[in-house]
Amino acid sequence: MNNRTIMALYPAKATSDGAGVKLKRALGQTQQQRMDPFLMMDNFSSNEADDYIAGFPDHPHRGFETITYMLDGHMLHRDHMGNEGHLRAGDVQWMNAGRGVIHSEMPQQESGRMRGFQIWLNLPAALKMQPARYRDIPAAELPRMTLDDGGELVLLAGTLSLNGRTLKGPIQSEHTRPLIVDVRLAAGQRLTLPVPAGLSALVYAFEGSLTLGDTALPNENTALLGDGDQLPLRAGDAGGRLLLLAGKALNEPIAQYGPFVMNTEQQIEQAIMDYQAGKLV
Repeated sequence: MNNRTIMALYPAKATSDGAGVKLKRALGQTQQQRMDPFLMMDNFSSNEADDYIAGFPDHPHRGFETITYMLDGHMLHRDHMGNEGHLRAGDVQWMNAGRGVIHSEMPQQESGRMRGFQIWLNLPAALKMQPARYRDIPAAELPRMTLDDGGELVLLAGTLSLNGRTLKGPIQSEHTRPLIVDVRLAAGQRLTLPVPAGLSALVYAFEGSLTLGDTALPNENTALLGDGDQLPLRAGDAGGRLLLLAGKALNEPIAQYGPFVMNTEQQIEQAIMDYQAGKLV
């Protein structure tokens, strides 16, 4: 068994998106700072309504998938296909934009904390122009594993085998093999988490304090990991929580313009023209 270690560390960058929602960009701060097959990850978290109330009005996507994981709050999704989904604490929304989707994500609260993640997962070239798809995944449908010393694992994507149990997440892809795990450890708890060799991997710590091996994981920092097949984690006195993302690199060229992610500049130009002409979807 080989431990993965930290190869690079990137502080999340404060920014805004949508109609002015304040968030921290944990991955994809620039088009070079990605981890194939993941394009971007945003962490939104605020107790102030002014930071999120304007939401994300109608906007387009083409060429990738989004995975939204709500930790606190209430968001409403609507799209051009007639889908409508209420995203509440613990719920996941999985959207395959394919050739095109136009949707909105709007807060359904005027006060209190809104917190969660949105992850952009690339599609292989052969699947970028498939029909769009959408799925709501309630918190109750997410596989969970309670750990012996306290703490809990919640599996959003992929398959995880630990302590004689195998969990299969609701999000599966044979092309990018995503593994997404919400890991919460109790005070002082240790955990060796399996992460299949051959997958790119990162962790993002966001609560308490954690170390990976002998190296501290600063909160609101993205740690890109080297090769290996396991993560040796330990929580501090207040416990700790992180999100693990791993996936199989596509090793394909990426061309991106805002909400469109394709393989060539010509395909991006076509996406823009399709959107302007009302033909994106």
